[in-house]
Amino acid sequence: MNRWTHAHWFLVIIFLAVIALEYSTPPPYIFGYLYIGAVLLASMRLGQRATLWVTGVAVCLTLMNLWIPGIEPITLVTVANRTVTVLALIVTAWLSDRIQQYEAAMLRQQVQLATQVQLAKVREDFVSTLTHDLKTPLLGAIETLKAFEGGQFGIITHAQKRVIGIMIRSHRMTLQLVETLMDVYRNDMEGLKLQRKPVNLTSLVEEVIVQLTPLATSRQIHLYLHQGDSDFRQAYWIKADAFQLQRVFNNLITNAVNHSLRGQKVEIFIAFKHNLCQVKVLDEGQGIPEQELPHLFDRFYQGHGDRQAKGTGLGLYLSRQIIEAHGGKIWAASRSPQGAVFSFSLPVEP
Repeated sequence: MNRWTHAHWFLVIIFLAVIALEYSTPPPYIFGYLYIGAVLLASMRLGQRATLWVTGVAVCLTLMNLWIPGIEPITLVTVANRTVTVLALIVTAWLSDRIQQYEAAMLRQQVQLATQVQLAKVREDFVSTLTHDLKTPLLGAIETLKAFEGGQFGIITHAQKRVIGIMIRSHRMTLQLVETLMDVYRNDMEGLKLQRKPVNLTSLVEEVIVQLTPLATSRQIHLYLHQGDSDFRQAYWIKADAFQLQRVFNNLITNAVNHSLRGQKVEIFIAFKHNLCQVKVLDEGQGIPEQELPHLFDRFYQGHGDRQAKGTGLGLYLSRQIIEAHGGKIWAASRSPQGAVFSFSLPVEP
């Protein structure tokens, strides 16, 4: 309340002082510019409506001084000077109002930004806590199942061992999903940090194939690795993060196995072409509808096609993050007559 009272008193003092100067001097002496102080004060302290009132009163008083007190005749120069003064008051009021709007908009944006940062931190903390709390029981369950599988709790039959193996693979897939979720959010927040060093892609793919052989065998899928145009084993060296690329291969090959029918094959091709290392993972599944191709690598996108299995939409998104962090490109296409091919290329440094 005191703030508004002080502002009004300052306005009264400014107007009285300017009126005294204006009406005690001949019309050619223009003091109306001093009303700008009152306009600015009203804009900063009293709001838009009060600014309009103050500006209107200042304009009227400035123009009235042409006829009051009427001591000297009105000349064209005096009218022009008064008109310029009136325009200056109006422009000042308009600019002050615009500045107040800009400041309000900036304040709202700052509040929204602070809110988004806080929400992002809460989200990251939530995901971090959730993944940590999920990983602990999953790891415990996997170790317990492995103990059962090893016969530490008694002799188990072949059928029981097969079921336990399926449960272990299922728990490992869930654990991988939890880790992928955490990595996706961390990469979105902080960016993907790579540990680059010389990597032999052939050895990397072979390791992934060995890891995924039990999954492929359970689905009766055959995995084949092709290296360029030669039937002999070749080394394809690039400078990259081996761990992250291994995750890409794991995601793409697992995706191909999950979307293939029993008895089919999944092929991996590696070749150098135009200073690029190109990798293709081919399956013989149902293929991908044309309208879904641009969205396959979006986060949480699962598609609406007739593929045999659907995931969370995080694996391909994480793969895109990793490949783009390496300066590469990843894409997908349908095969003829059936199947899909997922490809990526990485630059080869001399």
